[in-house]
Amino acid sequence: MSYATLNQANAAVIAELKKARPRLLDVRPAETCIPALREGQTLLHAGPPIAWPEMTGPMRGAVLGASLFEGWAANAAEAEALAASGRIRFLPCHDNSAVGPMGGITSAHMPVLVVRNAAQGNFAYCNLNEGIGKVMRFGAFEGEVQTRLAWMRDVLGPTLSGALARIPEGVDLSALMAQAITMGDEFHQRNIAASALLLKALVADIAGGDASAIAQQEVLRFLARTDQFFLNVAMAYGKCVMDAGATVRAGCIVTAMTRNGREFGIRVSGLGTRWFTAPVNMPVGLFFTGFSQDDASPDIGDSAITECLGIGGAAMIAAPGVTRFVGAGGYSEALEISEEMREIYVDTNPLFQIPTWDYQGACLGLDVRRVVETGITPVINTGIAHRMAGIGQVGAGTVRAPISCFEQALEALAVELGVQA
Repeated sequence: MSYATLNQANAAVIAELKKARPRLLDVRPAETCIPALREGQTLLHAGPPIAWPEMTGPMRGAVLGASLFEGWAANAAEAEALAASGRIRFLPCHDNSAVGPMGGITSAHMPVLVVRNAAQGNFAYCNLNEGIGKVMRFGAFEGEVQTRLAWMRDVLGPTLSGALARIPEGVDLSALMAQAITMGDEFHQRNIAASALLLKALVADIAGGDASAIAQQEVLRFLARTDQFFLNVAMAYGKCVMDAGATVRAGCIVTAMTRNGREFGIRVSGLGTRWFTAPVNMPVGLFFTGFSQDDASPDIGDSAITECLGIGGAAMIAAPGVTRFVGAGGYSEALEISEEMREIYVDTNPLFQIPTWDYQGACLGLDVRRVVETGITPVINTGIAHRMAGIGQVGAGTVRAPISCFEQALEALAVELGVQA
């Protein structure tokens, strides 16, 4: 379908975004719902396409972790040799209806969240949040990381799948998130309310399911203490919504934002699956004891899908408490950030009304033109990984998207439309 103006095309994209109603249906082994993972030694990763030689420390560490988990290697040295040999096929999560935080590495036998858009019918997937400490998504890969990954495969995934099977039509994520944003979540750095609400939605069916009493206790204890568990759900939600908007295939609304540790990449509604990339920026923020900015890895992860949807950093005002954690100040700074972001999004989301913003809806519809015209780039809330593999998270902060991605996309859109940029 053609549109007379970019504004009309954007309005059509926004209509699809508002129509979307993703629901959490299941947790399944990744290979059962992502066909690419059934073919040989294949791993999904965060960000635009990247090969092993270009990967930074956190993603390399996660690759080693996944290779050990899948039994492709007996130790870290063998895993590194395998990765360097070229025998592992690396594919972006985004090319497979999926997203993954930080390194984003997802392998065949890892459990993934299955989210279906009840309105438009598309699916999205995301691996499960591992909790805090030494975790694979931040580049740790041995010892407790492997123990936890095996437990998630053998206990957490099946227990959650059994509970969700007992809930007709799954969990309504739009309703849950609409409530959580009024309780102080912005769904990227702060997911305490949403994680608690999800546990509340699942607890009876976990306790009443077929899993052993020990498995039930372990799962409930894990969910209760993992404040960021919902982040991965929010990412799958964002991917599901943005992919629905991308079906319009017109306009200049950003439908994906992501980073692989080297490049920041965006996709735009009127330009299909083409990537527009630029070197990533370095996140700044607060660091755990013993670490500093010198230890930080460059920006990485698919979790910027939250900001693409208009939550996360764009909705900082919804979670002013998190601004101290990411080193961004306090309430006035949170308000300033969200007001600034309002300049580059074309609409607001009626589902996500923010009490601390006088019940204004969260931002919706990131417009490439507005970014280029104003020079304002999206603010992204993010965890900070150590630059070397094997260490893990060292802090949290914020980062800006590079403007060059948006400039390239606008120029390509001008060519596509036959106008002079």
